[in-house]
Amino acid sequence: MMEYRVDDRELSASIFIPFVNRIWPGRYDAAKTQIALSKTRNISAYDDVLVGCLRILSDGYYFGTITELLVLPEYRRQGVGSKLLRLAKNNTPTMLYFGAQPGLEVFYEKNGRRKSLQSYTINAASFSEKDG
Repeated sequence: MMEYRVDDRELSASIFIPFVNRIWPGRYDAAKTQIALSKTRNISAYDDVLVGCLRILSDGYYFGTITELLVLPEYRRQGVGSKLLRLAKNNTPTMLYFGAQPGLEVFYEKNGRRKSLQSYTINAASFSEKDG
């Protein structure tokens, strides 16, 4: 049975890294991941193991952003992502902003979200003083 946790304070790097590697393979540092998790409100879905996670970065008053909404491939199209999105909406004191990866806009629109501001990215590795 699926268990959802709002503000999952038990979510640790040792749980999150194997999960995220199934979606975004990479070489993640455990200490830095733990610090990142401590700075976000984590809403999670477990089916014995972590199968979905939505992370919110917020100042608690003016601004909140969903940094990512991740669901394991074998749990997609089963309502996990939609439930995480509803829990975020119902448990956040601010308006939430987020971007959608190209091709995933339909998921958010299906869940009653509407397009808002255009977003842009700055890759820290390519940022230089002359850009600022």
